[in-house]
Amino acid sequence: MIIDFHCHVLPPQFQGRHRELAAQDATYAALFPDERGRTADVDSLLRAMDAAEIDRAVIMGFGWTDRTIAMVVNDYLVSAAKAHPDRISAFASVNPAWGDAALVEASRCLEAGAVGLGELHADTQGFSIDDPDVMAPVMALLREAGAPITIHASEPVGHSYPGKGESTPEKLMRLATNFPENRIVLAHLGGGLPFYEAMPEVDEALKNVWYDTAALPYLYRPSSVEAAVVTSGADSILFGTDYPLLTHRRVMEHVKAARLDPGNLDAILGGNAATLLFEPQHD
Repeated sequence: MIIDFHCHVLPPQFQGRHRELAAQDATYAALFPDERGRTADVDSLLRAMDAAEIDRAVIMGFGWTDRTIAMVVNDYLVSAAKAHPDRISAFASVNPAWGDAALVEASRCLEAGAVGLGELHADTQGFSIDDPDVMAPVMALLREAGAPITIHASEPVGHSYPGKGESTPEKLMRLATNFPENRIVLAHLGGGLPFYEAMPEVDEALKNVWYDTAALPYLYRPSSVEAAVVTSGADSILFGTDYPLLTHRRVMEHVKAARLDPGNLDAILGGNAATLLFEPQHD
């Protein structure tokens, strides 16, 4: 089974509303600085999955700042998962800085069928990802539900790009140590955090952390996957594309270009995601 753990879809009614959405939501404005940004709906995703032979996708929102947009998108994602339960799993997105409102929306979505929260974009959402006071209520809710969270991760060096932010490995390490019992997925190979797992104390602290390969061809050579497997272990890596920013095939070819044994490749392409999605969390 091949599972893409990082896809973004938006409701069809968002088409043609770039200026309005950018004015309304800071994260949308950061990620889509002009109208050329790639967006897709669920039907487009399903066709792309069929073409690339992807069995299941995890669809998620962005780290919205506007509550109305968040609710509309969350409803769309959960409805898509209900309509295609054999192909789609839904994560909902909230802004932890909303306080009680974030808990209300997260609870509503989890009760409606969302299986996790994400993607969070802390920098555009106006908080620091390593702030325990902001994150604690949402993380407690997820811990009780046994549900994971996906968080945008930023590289501390290298080129800039829309939405890069400053959620760098140092901050993400603090997040993980603040909430060691939560299952945390760090996008984009965690901004490089898995490479620090060559340090035994870092490796030990990140037992409940996974890293996805979203947008990998824009960030790292295929050898980065090999390095992450050596330092963090193949069981911590999740295949993700950041569709529609990149196609499923392009990211899959990038991952397959890494020198991985078949068992590790199978785990990364779907086995690890299936465990995270379908096996209960053990204390």
